[in-house]
Amino acid sequence: LSCNNCGIESIDIDIDSIPQNLKALNLSGNRISADGYRGMVKLLQGENSTLATLRLNNNDIGDQGVEILVDALQSNKSLDTLELSENRSISNQGQIMLLKLVNNVSTIKATLQSNHKLTYIKLKEDRWTSPDTTEIERHIIMATYINSRNQSNPEAAGRKKVIETQLNSEKRAALANLQGVNHSLYSEINPLHLPEVLYLVGRYYDQRELYIALKSSIAGVISIVNRKQCLQHQRAYLRAKLEAVEAEISAIEAAEGHVDVVGIGSESRSNKRR
Repeated sequence: LSCNNCGIESIDIDIDSIPQNLKALNLSGNRISADGYRGMVKLLQGENSTLATLRLNNNDIGDQGVEILVDALQSNKSLDTLELSENRSISNQGQIMLLKLVNNVSTIKATLQSNHKLTYIKLKEDRWTSPDTTEIERHIIMATYINSRNQSNPEAAGRKKVIETQLNSEKRAALANLQGVNHSLYSEINPLHLPEVLYLVGRYYDQRELYIALKSSIAGVISIVNRKQCLQHQRAYLRAKLEAVEAEISAIEAAEGHVDVVGIGSESRSNKRR
């Protein structure tokens, strides 16, 4: 479905009138603002969404419009192509919202739950060769490229993003700076899972990266060692207490047996005198 350069300023969607199996919608070259898109995002919501391509080039979409689209795409499983070029009021803030949509590095869980369906986000006509392609756009391109390589397995795309961006110190530092994340990756990892994480770093990266990972996680590693030592001491103490309790029980049982024997002997002598 295409309505290119139709002078549209707003869209109101009647869910009951949406063509079944609508795959592509081109609304480029219109004057649709953020408010005008509030109705259109109904096409992206719900489990029955079928829209795969959405072209909104050369409109009046700003950061507020991007926010509306991002909210609708958080759980969308159908859209793989989103074109937003020539919307000059989209600032770095709007681009960062799109970046967080496809690769949120605030936590490992957030990365795994990012959108792994979008394989193409267009913010300018010549995004691959343009000298003014921003750092944010390059990270968006990388995230959507990972999505494209794992289209049939969203979980694999999530794991790949964790390995390539969360476990790579330089890439994570750049992404964290853009997204306003100011805590270490290793501060959120359960110390018991650190050996597995360090194994992945060693497997996919060089010794320098492994050293950085070890340095960043040393407090967690030490806590594991300290925890193990603490549990070992606690086990030894409890074993000693158990042995003491068992010895006391044995002494009581022995005393009770002696009393019974004495009682039986006294009764036997009394019967003889009779």
